[in-house]
Amino acid sequence: MPPMDVGSLFVAQSRDYLRDEFLKKIERAIEPLSTEQLWWRANDASNSIGNLMLHLAGNVRQWIVGGVGGTATARDRAREFATRDMLPASALVAELRQAVDEACDTLDRVDVASLTDAREVQRFNTTILGAIYHVVEHFSMHTGQIIMLAKMQTGTDAGFYRLRADGTPEPTWTGGARPFEKN
Repeated sequence: MPPMDVGSLFVAQSRDYLRDEFLKKIERAIEPLSTEQLWWRANDASNSIGNLMLHLAGNVRQWIVGGVGGTATARDRAREFATRDMLPASALVAELRQAVDEACDTLDRVDVASLTDAREVQRFNTTILGAIYHVVEHFSMHTGQIIMLAKMQTGTDAGFYRLRADGTPEPTWTGGARPFEKN
């Protein structure tokens, strides 16, 4: 593979994290859960997995599709957290996958020379790079919360890694090497 410039590598890695790592981990973690488990809350101050998935879809669209791509987006952030509709896993996954696909399509069109261009998203002043970085970090944080909530519901590990013969972990959710990995 020819060497990539840092901007192209940043965009490619961001896309990989969103679609090929975090989304796949969420899908695997929630697979064994019932609809009731997806909407369980530890208390009124906590979010359910369902709410977190709706929130991630809204955040990704607002920050990348809208903020980076300039596409008009409508978001009802309060509804993401207030929803108690008990949507099934299939609907939640479809919504989140669609948002991630829209974001990845937007990232595919990013001119890396524009990464330092100013943007205002959700009343925050940032850059295109900053908006992408925010979404990847935000998605990572909530992915961890979703995994933890799923483990609390099932009492089992999601099996994201298997050990190779030499004792090193191998991810089970990817189909190929990441841009920074050696094959």
